[in-house]
Amino acid sequence: MHQPPKKNKQELSPKQREELLEALKVRFEKNMSRHKGLAWAEVQTKLDAHPDKLRSLSEMEKTDGEPDVVGHDKKTGEYVFYDCAAESPKARRSLCYDREALDSRKENKPKGSAMDLADAIGIELLTEEQYRELQKLGSFDTKTSSWVKTPSNVRTLGGALFCDRRFDTVFVYHNGAESYYAARGFRGSLRVG
Repeated sequence: MHQPPKKNKQELSPKQREELLEALKVRFEKNMSRHKGLAWAEVQTKLDAHPDKLRSLSEMEKTDGEPDVVGHDKKTGEYVFYDCAAESPKARRSLCYDREALDSRKENKPKGSAMDLADAIGIELLTEEQYRELQKLGSFDTKTSSWVKTPSNVRTLGGALFCDRRFDTVFVYHNGAESYYAARGFRGSLRVG
């Protein structure tokens, strides 16, 4: 029986922290259209205060998510990061939707589930609404697809939702939650504040 991946609570070394912050800063400055009116110094101040969030961002980066700031919640003061890789993160593909789906497969089990890996990283799967917000910032998943957080009424009946972008349009589809494909992964969100 597959066990969910363990959460990595280990803090980053000073060198890892410095490298991650530099990569995030470079991406932030290169893609200002994703976060108009926001300043990196303010984002870094929040990151400095939350080493646990840096660990999650590091895992997003290691799994090819290319996290970037996509918004600022003025009510809570939190900065919102999404995976902004052009295609669904490579190291997060070939996963079924959740633990229940993984356990239901009798043979040809995938290496894990999207929900388990998101939990281990410390992020949330994008909702359909968040996925559509992301697509307003560029063209993502033109060759791949991404699982999105599935409403409980759909999941109870055995299904799960995924999205992609084709023909310059965002589509939402359904599949059995136990299915998995080499071109389907998931995108996550992380709030830092």
